[in-house]
Amino acid sequence: MKQAFILGAGLGTRLRPLTERLPKPLVPLFHRPLVDWALEACAAAGIQRFALNTHHLPEAWNHFGQAAEPANHPPAGANGLSPVARTWQDSELALYHEPILLDTGGGLKNIARWIAGNPVLVHNGDIFSTLPLARLIAAHEASGLPVTLAMRSSGGDKRIALDATGTRCLDVRGLLGRAAGTHVFSGIYCVNPELLESLPSGETVSVISAFVELARTGRLGAIILDDGLWLDLGDRAAYLRAHRELQLGQAVHPDALIEAGAWIERSVVGPGARVRSGAVLRDSVVWPGCQVAGDAVLDACVVFSNIVARGGHCGADL
Repeated sequence: MKQAFILGAGLGTRLRPLTERLPKPLVPLFHRPLVDWALEACAAAGIQRFALNTHHLPEAWNHFGQAAEPANHPPAGANGLSPVARTWQDSELALYHEPILLDTGGGLKNIARWIAGNPVLVHNGDIFSTLPLARLIAAHEASGLPVTLAMRSSGGDKRIALDATGTRCLDVRGLLGRAAGTHVFSGIYCVNPELLESLPSGETVSVISAFVELARTGRLGAIILDDGLWLDLGDRAAYLRAHRELQLGQAVHPDALIEAGAWIERSVVGPGARVRSGAVLRDSVVWPGCQVAGDAVLDACVVFSNIVARGGHCGADL
């Protein structure tokens, strides 16, 4: 399996107001866009080409990756729109815009020509993980099933019921009435092209309905991947917690300007950011290029806007 589809078209409502400035997959995690970590995880498993769907603030993606050569332009989506051709670390990256959100199933159907009859790894764009994705791919290829879901034993809502072997899904969200959920769906899965045949073209549709039908006939595969980290960073609390608990590099970027007399405790400060003398940061995140005034005392805050952060705040987005 050499290709992956990154789901990046959501509205990011749970992460507002941060997503009023950037689409959720471009929100920085330790100085890098969140989607960068997903792409890197896929590449480590052997993925060589990527497609990604966009909707909210599509112009923000113009600053991600590099422009591709015109000769490498990918095919148009089923919605008739030509994708933006980019590259990421020398890999093809096709950005498929959805003026009207197509949801997870519609998004897959829209890139059917790009998939070109080959299996594809699907990865949610707001997830950070170090899951062994190569094991997911190997299990999928060995199973011969249309879909294989990467599952976790804990860490979120248990909405998928697995059989005793942990390799088949018995029920999805209890919609078949067979069993209560036993495991957490990671938002990462492998798909064979035959799944696309069950998805209507040009419609907004979730892939869950297709999953349910596969589970009904015993053809929805699974693998339990409890090794490594898995974090859904879709809301503010999880976003701040990830910056407190993960160690993904220097907390204070070398290109940040921290004036003498500023106090920084368990906080992450991005490149080009400026923290003035006298400022106090605790358990906070300062985005690249943002500024914190000397009178600021910030606890569990995210500084993300172009307005200088001033005064005392707790649990605020500034």
